[in-house]
Amino acid sequence: MGVIVPLVSVSAFWALIGFGGPWLVPKGVNRGIIQTMIVLTAVCCWMFWILVYLHQLNPLIGPQISVKTIRWMAEKWGNAPGVDTHYSTTSSP
Repeated sequence: MGVIVPLVSVSAFWALIGFGGPWLVPKGVNRGIIQTMIVLTAVCCWMFWILVYLHQLNPLIGPQISVKTIRWMAEKWGNAPGVDTHYSTTSSP
């Protein structure tokens, strides 16, 4: 439900601009160009918004934390059950 409400509301807003905006342009020499600009603006703004929104739902790269910081967090906050932070960075035979 948390994803659908903004997705539908923002998409409906830009659809309203894209489909309804050209009907509000007064008659004149440049009416076709202005209508095209309104539709392209709505499409580009919607595409930018949807790409950013969807990227935030499933990021490709997570936060990168150094080993020193992870060890400090484990010491100060405590470990999760089953997590061992007492390992060395060098491999042993």
